[in-house]
Amino acid sequence: MLLDVKGLKTEFVTADGIVNAVNGISYSLDEGCTLGIVGESGCGKSVSVLSILRLLPKSIARVSGEALFNSRNLFTLSNSELTEIRGNKIAMIFQDPMTCLNPVLTIGDQISEAIETHLNLSKTDAKIRAIEMLQMVGIPSAEKRFNDYPHKFSGGMRQRVMIAMALSCKPSLLIADEPTTALDVTIQSQIVELVKRLRDELGMAIIWITHDLAVIAGLADKIVVMYAGFIVEEADVDTLYENPKHPYTIGLLNALPRVDGKRGTRLTSIDGFPPDLIKLPLGCPFYKRCSYHQPQCFEERPILREYSSTHKVACWVNL
Repeated sequence: MLLDVKGLKTEFVTADGIVNAVNGISYSLDEGCTLGIVGESGCGKSVSVLSILRLLPKSIARVSGEALFNSRNLFTLSNSELTEIRGNKIAMIFQDPMTCLNPVLTIGDQISEAIETHLNLSKTDAKIRAIEMLQMVGIPSAEKRFNDYPHKFSGGMRQRVMIAMALSCKPSLLIADEPTTALDVTIQSQIVELVKRLRDELGMAIIWITHDLAVIAGLADKIVVMYAGFIVEEADVDTLYENPKHPYTIGLLNALPRVDGKRGTRLTSIDGFPPDLIKLPLGCPFYKRCSYHQPQCFEERPILREYSSTHKVACWVNL
């Protein structure tokens, strides 16, 4: 087991009250495997991984629980110990590559910085390594583009640069936070195929965060579905798509457009809105939007229970 998250809870202290962003979630990830974390915006996907890496501002964020990486609790490490892991053993690709790349530094300088810091290479050797990484992710004329600035790259190419930067130190775990959100479907497919190839070549594990179940279908081994800061369903990828059990997961899958659907058919949507994370309901957080709800759903919050050896569901209704 590479990563074992236990009872992760993240709260934000605001003027309006305590925002319960992540509410005691637990999951694990084995070496070389891919975990998909899916759910709509605001469900806690990104906050959960930022909490694990301790990238949230301490002034407003309160994080508790455990995050064991190679049996070491990331929450108890010193800053220097954590620095050795972040960007080296655990790397992250963020959502918007344009805002994550420094516009006044060349692409080469930004990739070389991580290599020099973690691999203790000279500037010359770091440059050679950075060019190799740009070539690996499919940047044409990598040696010439090494000295280019981010604004000279397209969105897809900037995302490739972010991937090159993340993989430059050969991490054991790559966290990809919606890396294809701002890209068109053709570039999305290219990025997914690129990450799959690099995963197999480097043998790394991946956490892929997305709101799009179609993107993750051919990439993940296991999928965790989040809603209002809770995990509502967890299963291997085949089980989740063939036999979803939580009404929210069923709603997400039904909302996907189908190539074999009848022309003119309206897309299915999930009615209503997510609950207020400052005032979480006493029962199931999906209660008001669920067409299967029962009185118990309003009165008591369901826990994540085993439906089978590879399938867990947090729902009182047996679908």
